[in-house]
Amino acid sequence: MTLLVDAAWLAEHRDEIDLVDVRWSPTGGTDAAIRNFGAGHIPGAVLLDIDRDLAGDPVAGPGRHPLPSPEAFARTLGAAGIEGERTVVAYDDAGGSFAARLWWMLENTGRACALLDGALGAWRGPIETGPAAPRQPVPVEPRPWPSDRLADADAVLAGLRAGSVTVLDVRAGERYRGEVEPFDPVAGHIPGAQSAPWTENLDDDGTFRSAEELRARFTAIGVSESARTIAQCGSGVTACHEVFALRLAGLGDALLYEGSWSDWVRDPARPVATGDAPGSLD
Repeated sequence: MTLLVDAAWLAEHRDEIDLVDVRWSPTGGTDAAIRNFGAGHIPGAVLLDIDRDLAGDPVAGPGRHPLPSPEAFARTLGAAGIEGERTVVAYDDAGGSFAARLWWMLENTGRACALLDGALGAWRGPIETGPAAPRQPVPVEPRPWPSDRLADADAVLAGLRAGSVTVLDVRAGERYRGEVEPFDPVAGHIPGAQSAPWTENLDDDGTFRSAEELRARFTAIGVSESARTIAQCGSGVTACHEVFALRLAGLGDALLYEGSWSDWVRDPARPVATGDAPGSLD
């Protein structure tokens, strides 16, 4: 199964896959996701919300959007009728930046998932309104999150000190530089992290850039085979878009810093850098 499908492929194969709408707003929450879904979605889609379905308790952490327990995720899939035999196609209305979170979760528990290239804006077929049609719940076995695809703050710190990792901060440049911080109590970035906004994975029309273009982009930033790549964002959601793009580029499997910036700044002893330069931990 390819990582990306276009709208024409989806129109032809819609009855053969499980289609999931992952539209979300960091300020609107679950209520906004439900309203947007009801106002119009691709026929046959079910809604999975970042806050309610694809994240655990932020109090327990790490960060604002920790992964749910494997058991909770299995219950979510089962309630949505997604049992793992059919490929999932996920979409949002933000270039795949939220849908990639579901891709990461399915991919890393051995389930097939692709993203709709160009997101909802690429769809030219019919639109359905109202709630999703009821689906038959199915039993789903929990599968553990793979520890070798995740990083925590200690691994990030140790890797940067040893020079054995390249950390990509996928947030907008103004957040990286520390000029604004709309969600977390401290502005700036992890010293040593490279600014690599997820938006630069896309062309002007909102589709993903070619593998060759993505490879050139990441190589210029400093991604190499000699160092493991770790992707981070504000809370571990849009960083999945970077992991996806690195896979598209043929650059292997980057680690996801699950808690990302929202976890990093929970410990005031951890260093913070501001400005355009990555800075240093020393």
